[in-house]
Amino acid sequence: MERINRLLKRHKRKVSRAKARVRLSEPDVRTPEQLRAAREASQPAGGWRKSSDANYARPAVRIDAGGPGGASTAKAEEGS
Repeated sequence: MERINRLLKRHKRKVSRAKARVRLSEPDVRTPEQLRAAREASQPAGGWRKSSDANYARPAVRIDAGGPGGASTAKAEEGS
């Protein structure tokens, strides 16, 4: 019984501490012009990359089937 009481007290302490830690964020009181200016200021100089064909999405080196390690039909025909 004593153990249960200890656990209940511990739980109550944890809950009350967690409630004390919760802070509600303050509302954004900027005007629409200020919001627009902040949005423009945060944009990257080159613009946003929206294309799926961006440079970072493309592999650096392309390996074709006729290259080293690949199967080539020319080699198979020579051996016949």
